[in-house]
Amino acid sequence: MEIQKQLAYEFNLKEVYAENIINLLDEGNTIPFIARYRKEMHGACDDQVLRDFADRLNYLRNLNKEKEKVEKVIREQEKWTPEIEKALADALTLTEVEDIYRPYKPKRKTRATVAIAKGLEPLADIIMAQDLNKPVSEYAVDYVDAEKGVNTVDEAIAGAKDIIAERISDDANLRKVLRDIIAKKAQIKATWDEEADEHKTYENYKDFTGEVAKIPSHRILALNRGEKEKCLKVSIEINPKLTLSEIEKAYKKDCEYTNQIMDETILDSYDRLLFPSLERECRTSLTDRANEQAIKMFEVNLKPLLLQAPLKNNVIMGYDPGYYNGCKIAVIDQKGDVLDTAVVYPTPPQNKVEEAKKKLTDMIVKNKVDIIAIGNGTASKESEIIVADLIKTCPRKVSYAMVNEAGASVYSASKLAAKEFPDYDVNLRSAVSIARRLQDPLAELIKIDVKSIGVGQYQHDMPQNRLTEVLTNTVEDCVNSVGVDLNTASVSLLSYVSGISGSLAENIVDYRSQVKHIKNRTELMNVKKMGPKAYEQCAGFLRITDGDNILDNTAVHPESYSAVEKLLKLFNLTDEQIREGGLTMLPKLISEKGESRVAEEIGVGVPTLNDIVNELLKPGRDIRENMPLPELRSDILSMEDLKPDMVLDGVVRNVIDFGAFVDIGVHQDGLVHISQISNSFISHPSDVLKVGEKVKVKVLSVDLQKKRISLTMKGID
Repeated sequence: MEIQKQLAYEFNLKEVYAENIINLLDEGNTIPFIARYRKEMHGACDDQVLRDFADRLNYLRNLNKEKEKVEKVIREQEKWTPEIEKALADALTLTEVEDIYRPYKPKRKTRATVAIAKGLEPLADIIMAQDLNKPVSEYAVDYVDAEKGVNTVDEAIAGAKDIIAERISDDANLRKVLRDIIAKKAQIKATWDEEADEHKTYENYKDFTGEVAKIPSHRILALNRGEKEKCLKVSIEINPKLTLSEIEKAYKKDCEYTNQIMDETILDSYDRLLFPSLERECRTSLTDRANEQAIKMFEVNLKPLLLQAPLKNNVIMGYDPGYYNGCKIAVIDQKGDVLDTAVVYPTPPQNKVEEAKKKLTDMIVKNKVDIIAIGNGTASKESEIIVADLIKTCPRKVSYAMVNEAGASVYSASKLAAKEFPDYDVNLRSAVSIARRLQDPLAELIKIDVKSIGVGQYQHDMPQNRLTEVLTNTVEDCVNSVGVDLNTASVSLLSYVSGISGSLAENIVDYRSQVKHIKNRTELMNVKKMGPKAYEQCAGFLRITDGDNILDNTAVHPESYSAVEKLLKLFNLTDEQIREGGLTMLPKLISEKGESRVAEEIGVGVPTLNDIVNELLKPGRDIRENMPLPELRSDILSMEDLKPDMVLDGVVRNVIDFGAFVDIGVHQDGLVHISQISNSFISHPSDVLKVGEKVKVKVLSVDLQKKRISLTMKGID
């Protein structure tokens, strides 16, 4: 297989672009670097397309290796034929290659291998030919041999049937046909074990039946979990007439002496070998599809969560609610440094509400707090009531926001947190993390194992390596799309920058602490173990806000600085105009002269020219500025206050296959079912909703006992 041609076809790219991407990846370039700084070489593909391309490239290379391995084995057996060569060349999946390999694969002891050892293969050939002029028994008598373990004619025929059954099962073309029929026509069924599932978790699957071709991914994962917990019995079922007819078409001829034997053999092959194998394949395929969909949803939810707008230039009080050990408080300044900490006890069993309010008010006034970030975990409801009441009498204007604290406890107990805050106990670290999550979600959330952030479903059921790989790539894309302040970024944040490993990130921070302030990007070459390749990959994603060169505070790569100088000279512009935002006329000037001509004169492609211009117009811009800000509140609502038809503002917290969970400020997210999202048809909730998005919802129903809120986005003026 010519991989670059196949990839060009699959991704609808020019073949030269496919070749360039392969070469760029093989040269060790990162996806963010290729996506941002090599657009001319690949036609401006985005990072997701490039990641999909890289995954498919890896798959096709593994496929070719597997084909080579299979060819070698078959040639060694001296069974290589033009038909096998063509079939292997045409195979596009590992499953197809495995089907071709199956008849030649060294087998463990089977009924067929035992029969072959007894010398019954020629008899099997005679029966399969189905061109007999006398009963099979009269042929079989020649194969009765007590020394070989064949004592009777019936044993000889039974052994021949075992050989034929395995041959049928190993038929690559037949397996492909049957696999396709099962995928399109089969049903997946489940039965519920009430005794095993005493909490009735899986009662909805009591007598479940679904079409294999249409079953949603979340149901597959639910069935798998129920089966794993021995609460459900799951099976694939199909009308055997659909499958057996295909086998008969391929293997049965009309011969009076072999009709019954072939019928029995076909049924045995199907029941004992083919269907169990294809059922396992079907279940595996469904699970793989469901896993990929679930992982995709993690990715879809994680990106907007990480790219939430930061609350810059605010002093924030982090409030980590609790009961017995009190509520931990930490105040951070505009840079995220800790100004003040405390522990208050307004919740049961202490109930020191007034004392807590006084302490919090004093801290707010003393530190000039602007916003209180309240963690949404244990005791958050009581804490929100206290904070909302405090705001009414506080001499300083302040608001509050509820912050998803998923993973905060994981972070606060980590080695990273201990290194960052060696003098604070675990709970105070958590309060700092909650405050920083509101101030700069990306910088703080990347410190946490992405699987603990609380988006998506069934994260513990996923293939963990694949989940970690995809989510890590998502974090990497987010970090590099935003850019990183070289003089303030943590080791954790720097380690996600293109080309920077964990050890190199530590070296950068060590160098920064020595020189106090890095003034330009070229200084990075002084960092221990920073080579030319690493510098090339990372430099464009690192920002210096008050350095020697204004371009160091943009996404313009140092390799393009000379192009910027030529551009400015071409139109008699200056660096000072960049600093003062005085280049608003630049797009018009370029348009009048012609984009292609300008790009050629300064020595770059048109995509790079456009990127340069966008950066020059807004040096230091943060792409998150266009994202919705967190919902700030000053009063509280409870579930008991909710009534049907009440219209509320909400924030999307999680998007899943069957709907979205929306925070409406009552400590229990409401569900907007996919059928209630839009008046128009949507194939998936993620088509129209994303995490962090502000939406208007209407209450459909409230179940206080089960703590369920049903919402709709329809019929709202």
